[in-house]
Parts: sequence; structure tokens; C-alpha cells
Amino acid sequence: MDQKYTGQQIVVLEGLEPVRKRPAMYIGSTDITGLHHCLNEIIDNCIDEALAGFAKNIWVIVHPDNSATIADDGRGIPVDIMPKYKKPALEVIMTTLHSGGKFEGTAYKISGGLHGVGAACVNALSNLYQVEVRQDGKIYSMEFSRGKVKSSLTTIPKTKVSLLEKLIPNTVSGTTVTFSPDPEIFKEGIELDTKTIIRSLKDRAYLTSKIYFHFFDQRDGGEHHYYFEGGILSLLSEINKGKTVLHPPIYLHRADSGIDTEVAIQYNDSFQENTPSFVNIINTHEGGSHLSGFKTALTKSIKDYAERKEMVKNKDDSITGDDVREGLTAIISIKMGSKDLQFEGQTKGKLGNSEVQPIVAKIVREELDIFFEEHPDIAKTIVGKTLLTIQIRKATKAAKDAIMRKGAFDSLGLPGKLADCQSKKPEECEIFVVEGDSAGGSAKQARDRKFQAILPLWGKGLNTESMRLDKIVNSDKFKDLIIAIGMGIGDSLNPEKLRYHRIILMADADVDGSHINTLWLTLLFRHLSYTVEKGYVYIAMPPLYAVKQGKSIKYAYTEEEKEKYLTGLSTDEKYSVQRYKGLGEMNPEQLWTTTMNPETRILKRITIADAQKADEVFRTLMSEEVPPRKKFIVTHAHLATLDI
Repeated sequence: MDQKYTGQQIVVLEGLEPVRKRPAMYIGSTDITGLHHCLNEIIDNCIDEALAGFAKNIWVIVHPDNSATIADDGRGIPVDIMPKYKKPALEVIMTTLHSGGKFEGTAYKISGGLHGVGAACVNALSNLYQVEVRQDGKIYSMEFSRGKVKSSLTTIPKTKVSLLEKLIPNTVSGTTVTFSPDPEIFKEGIELDTKTIIRSLKDRAYLTSKIYFHFFDQRDGGEHHYYFEGGILSLLSEINKGKTVLHPPIYLHRADSGIDTEVAIQYNDSFQENTPSFVNIINTHEGGSHLSGFKTALTKSIKDYAERKEMVKNKDDSITGDDVREGLTAIISIKMGSKDLQFEGQTKGKLGNSEVQPIVAKIVREELDIFFEEHPDIAKTIVGKTLLTIQIRKATKAAKDAIMRKGAFDSLGLPGKLADCQSKKPEECEIFVVEGDSAGGSAKQARDRKFQAILPLWGKGLNTESMRLDKIVNSDKFKDLIIAIGMGIGDSLNPEKLRYHRIILMADADVDGSHINTLWLTLLFRHLSYTVEKGYVYIAMPPLYAVKQGKSIKYAYTEEEKEKYLTGLSTDEKYSVQRYKGLGEMNPEQLWTTTMNPETRILKRITIADAQKADEVFRTLMSEEVPPRKKFIVTHAHLATLDI
């Protein structure tokens, strides 16, 4: 074998080739998440014009072919020739990575676009990419395909109506971008999701008050418009909708050392923490230095107030960060100069500027201290909530210590009903949480022992929505599940000890089975959220029907699939249809073939891309408040498929 390593083996990717070669490096993934990241990149460029004070409207139009048009009424991208490149600025921006007006801090003092993948990257991943610029009474047009120029910069004659003018007339200046996602890149599909777009635009409208967002979906004729005066206070109200809040919202706002910081705080009676954070309108879903600074200041301010007012009666009750964040809803939004902005990763999920943490901490600490002194009733309510959390934490620890021997949350004390798998590598292992001993027995016989574990749980478990941890670990069913998963719960939770990277919920395909799945999901979403956030939770999809014809069996997973198959049979072919009411009706071979075999099964992965909406739905359906649940059922009843 030739081991020589020469210059001939070196490959240099030019222009936008690196983006097409490794798209996931730039947009995170090539599934629907990456697809929407591309859309948001163009939208955020429009928002940058609004933040700079030059745009008042942003339009998003999705066309029947799933191409999208995004437009603003800002200044328009420059089209003059750049002497260094001898090309129009528009062409350079759209075909060159790390180009634009945001790097030196002159064209945009505040921008969310810097360090993102940018328009050039979206261009690279588009089958067709068209740009129109309206400036000085003229309309300029340029087209690209897969990152390369398709048609040079031209001026559209006044007799020809521009793309945006067909949709929104009377716009004097601005930029219009239309892109068609490349099916060669987005192989899972190029269909943009309406709900995701609406959620994204609504969030941005909250954070850019007094800017109009317009969304038109030409696929179904849908039309939505968003405009908010209240900024993050409006968003706070939206997040806490349906929850029992403990006090009026706290709003803090101050600029210091070049960092403009806005914070909205409100506690509710739940046990969950919800602290979305933003930098220059960008949702930093992984947090960063600004969120760390806020959390540090919040803990210090509450702890000092409690001690100063002698509210902590027991010296052993030391207030921790976890205590002050239970039941907390807070929005942290900062704006800073785009020149100094540093995100970790191309998808801008985390703020990396270390110098931001002490600045935000100082602002929040000083402003919150002033607020507490001026509003002692709110301060005492928050401290009271924190002290109650400490008591619950102590009660939970005592319950766990009483119930379980030391080390019971690790693999040394696995529950007796668990049929574990042979592999000890979490990435290879999956656990089926099965409803009932009968189905559990079939599953144990059907499984592949190398990587599949089975845990039967009989009957319906507890509704853990708003339930204290000490009661949860007292439940035999959920205690077995917690132990089997291996990562603990509450203050003993350690994600590194997770034993399976696929937690598959397998209940009967009926109403009771759906209810049981919901109870299991509530536990995972509320108390083991790491498993859902990482995409480790699935719902098994057993078939609804078996169509038998001679010795052959065709399994149908939906009513539509069954009808389609039956329609294709000739009239003289005899067949019988069996409706499966429970997993226990299947023998091990059938259960393996239809529901457990990785080669033939269907699994639904549970995701929480919209954590806020998921939180709202769980609270509506699973809490003790009846009126919101009744309203939800009445509103959505027409969508239900009844198996009667």
C-alpha cells in the first residue's frame, strides 16, 4: 500500500463549497430544524435593519412549492461595485462566507446576524436563490443557484413588476430574498412548518417591540400579523399564561459598559424553571454568559435579602441557586455591539463573551436590590417560595433515604422486573417500558437481548404534573422506572449515568394506552427532561390491524393504510381483518416483527422544539385546573379519531 502523503492529496474547497460539503457544520442538521434555521437567518438579517432603525415591516411568504420570500422595508443591500473584488457588493455578500456590514460595527451597531451562517450559507443550500433590492427609485435583481451566480445583477425595468410588488405593493426601499431549499441537501423534505414559523415570528415580535411582522402562507391561505408594544413583558405574560403567578412581574432595564440588559421576572406555583435568554433578538437556547450572570445575581440578591430581613429561621436552611429558580419564569434579553459579539457554534445557541457575565450580574444585582427594597411584599413572597422549596427538598431527600438503600439509583440495585440487556454502552441500548405483565412477557421473549431491555409497568401511574418529588419516588411504578433509567432524579440526577439512549414507551393502541403514555411522558418531561431534550424518548407504534390472506399477513398501522391495502385486493381474494386492542394479543414473533425489530418497526421520537408550548399543553391537560382542560377538549374535539 502506498503510504505517501503529498500535496496532490490536499483538497481545497473554494467559495461556498465547504457549506455544501458539510452542511450540518453550518446549520446544525439537514432535517427540518436546519431547514428552519436557514429561514431564520434571512429573517434575522431583516431584523438587523429594524434594530438599526431603518425598517418597520418584515414580511414572510411561503409559496405552494415550499420556497419562501422574506422582505423588509429597510435600506436595501448595497449594490455598488467593490473595488477590491470588482463585483457588486450584493454578489460578494451572497457568495462569500464572513462578508457583510456587521464585522466592523459601522453599518450595524447591534446585530444578531454576526457569526451566524448568514445569507451566503443559505444561498449555498438553495436550489434557487433570488434577491431584489429596492434603492433610489430602482429595483435591482440577481439570481443564484447552489451558491453560484445564475444571472448577473440587472435593473428591473419599470414596466416589469418586482417580486415583492406582486405581494406587498408600495414599498419604496428594502431587500427581498426568495430561496428554494435544495432537495439534495434536505433529503428528509423541504416542507416548511407553519407552526414553527409562527412561533419564530411571534417570539421575534415580542423582542422587537413596535416592529410589524407579516406572515402569508400561500399553501393554505393563512395570514398572521404580529406587533407588540410591551416587549419582554408581553412575552412573560404569554409564557405564564394559564399558570398561577405569585406576584406582579418584575421588570429591570439598564445599560452599562456597552451592554443593554432587560430582565423580566415572575414566579408561579410550579416546580419548573423557565429562563429563555436572548442576545440581539437571537434565542440563545443553550444560554451562555448573560444567563449565568443573571442566575448568579438572582441567587445572591434573594439570599442576601432573606438574611438581612432575618427570614431564615433555621441556620441549616442554606439558600442555593436551585432553590431560588424553582417556579421561576424569567426572560433575559441583552443587546450589545455586533463587533464584539461571540457565539459558540455556527447556530448561535450559546453566548461566549466571558466579559458579559459580570456586567449582567452587576446590573441585575443592583437593580433587583433596589426593587426588593421598594417592593417588600413581592420580595417576601419570593423568599417565602424559596424557603418552601428548601423544606420540600429536605422532605424529598428524607423520603429517598427512607425508601432506598444507598446506591439504589445506580445499576447496583436494578428492579426485579427489569430484563436488562447485555450491552453496557448507553448509545447501543434501548429500554421498552411496557404496559402490563402480559405484554411484558411477550416483549421479553421477542427482544434482542444484546441491546434491548424490557421493564413491565402494570396499570396507570401517577399524574406527576405539579407533584412533589418525595411522592414520586414513593410510587413503586415510577421508582422502578427511575432506577432502571439510571440517572437519578431531583438533586441526585446525573445525566452521565443514563443507561439507555432510547427510552421506548410501548402501550396498547387504544385510549387507555394513550393515557398511560401521557402519564409516562409527564414524568419524563417534568422531572427527567434531559432525556426528552436529547431526543432519547420514543413512542412505539404497534399496528392497529392484521389483514390475513392465506398464509400471508399484512400489518396496517393506521385506518387509512388498512383501507388502502384492502382497496388494492381483487374481489375474489378472501381475507380476514383482525383489530388489535392490546399488545398482549400478539405472540412474541408478531410483536418483534411489528413493533420491536429496528428493521421493520415504526417509532415516534418525542421532541420539545417548542418548550414553551409543550409546557402549556402539559399544564392544561394534566393539572388540577378543570376549565382550561375543558376548553382545550371542546376546541380540539373535532380533530379526534374515535375508536368506538
